[in-house]
Amino acid sequence: MITTESTPSKFKPYTRQSIHTARQWQWMTPELQEAVQVVSHVLPFRVNAYVLEELIDWDKVPDDPIYRLTFPHRDMLPASEYEQLRDLVLYKKDEAAIAKLVHGIRMRMNPHPAGQMTHNVPRVNDAPLKGLQHKYKETVLFFPSAGQTCHAYCTFCFRWPQFVGMDDMKFDARECTELVAYLESHKDVTDVLITGGDPMIMNTRSLAEFLEPLLAPELGHIQNIRIGTKSVAYWPQRFVSDKDSDDLLRLFEKVVRSGKNLAIMGHYNHAVELRHPIAQQAVKRIVGTGATLRMQGPLIRHINEDPKSWAELWTTGVRLGAIPYYMFVERDTGPRDYFSLPLARAHQIFQEAYSMVSGLSRTVRGPSMSAFPGKVVIDGVVTINGEKLFALQFLQARNPEWVRRPFFAKFDADATWLDHLKPAFGRDKFFFEQESGGPLRGPGGRVIPLVPADQLRASQSGCGAAQDAA
Repeated sequence: MITTESTPSKFKPYTRQSIHTARQWQWMTPELQEAVQVVSHVLPFRVNAYVLEELIDWDKVPDDPIYRLTFPHRDMLPASEYEQLRDLVLYKKDEAAIAKLVHGIRMRMNPHPAGQMTHNVPRVNDAPLKGLQHKYKETVLFFPSAGQTCHAYCTFCFRWPQFVGMDDMKFDARECTELVAYLESHKDVTDVLITGGDPMIMNTRSLAEFLEPLLAPELGHIQNIRIGTKSVAYWPQRFVSDKDSDDLLRLFEKVVRSGKNLAIMGHYNHAVELRHPIAQQAVKRIVGTGATLRMQGPLIRHINEDPKSWAELWTTGVRLGAIPYYMFVERDTGPRDYFSLPLARAHQIFQEAYSMVSGLSRTVRGPSMSAFPGKVVIDGVVTINGEKLFALQFLQARNPEWVRRPFFAKFDADATWLDHLKPAFGRDKFFFEQESGGPLRGPGGRVIPLVPADQLRASQSGCGAAQDAA
């Protein structure tokens, strides 16, 4: 095993109950300490010694990006909610009243966006399969119960309900028997994404119990196994100096030798996360096994609005052997008013960052919204017949016939999500919307049909494909 001197070698987490024992707690003002104690009753809070010691610049707190990424802030709640919760937590200490208020705040925050609970969970014999999601035909998501935590929590995380005790909204599976059975009966599935939480919180033996069954001959149609993880940024020691890190790399090699592509979906939010030598070492060790490491993360206000940071992140990753993959738009969940950026600004940041890098980094796609109907990318801001518009298209969709079909929306300088946009050219609906024909209803009542494109066109009074695309 290889280690880097001066970095924490033993994982030590901190939560609301224990953060006061970290030496950095004394460096925070009383106002910042209070915000952590209050807001962490609503949103999950967990950090670790590596993040505290190596990633946060304490001379820049509270504006340091990694501090904002991991520590709760009072502005993540409306002022009235914060004051009400503060009074209950610090003074009245009424646990029942706290629980009631916290539940109401969480439900207001759209805890499971994009139809995760209502439309993404597969069913067999009319019973939901616990711990699975199947939104796109090629890809199944699997949530092992042992991986439903992280080395540290991101304050923006769209899977925050997984970590706050909302058991009725939790995805987790204790073993993979149902996953294997489901995959055996769905030969069109080529990709399995193991996600969480963070599967890399598991030890290698536990992870192998979920990976190795996917290598069976009867699952030969599974070509790609993906593992979503933030450990590459928050605890790169997992791949370098943990007691079973070498065993982990041997497991990766075993998957690759089986003929499958193993893709580590590394979540990075800022260039600083890849500056540390041990973080770079982790990348080299991962790609050295024959696995691929793809870099993805959302664009977040207060944290990574600087195009230079994105350009540095992508170019450093490419130099180390990683592949820039996605820049996402912050999802419509949690404290989104604190984190979200207008789509026009998101596209500007992406374009500026993209223009700074060579072709090897231009594998990255974005800014992309993982919305109810699919992944919608903002291709640009254009003017057609004197009308300023967003040019959009699906990179992935519930209906595969929508993929790569360009469409346009009226330009809206304040819009931060797909549901804020209106069709261009005087139309009432986008091509993927209709009022009949067995539609699915997404959050906010938007109507999303799941019908083949030829049927969709036939139902729209003879509108041609070019008109539909508009």
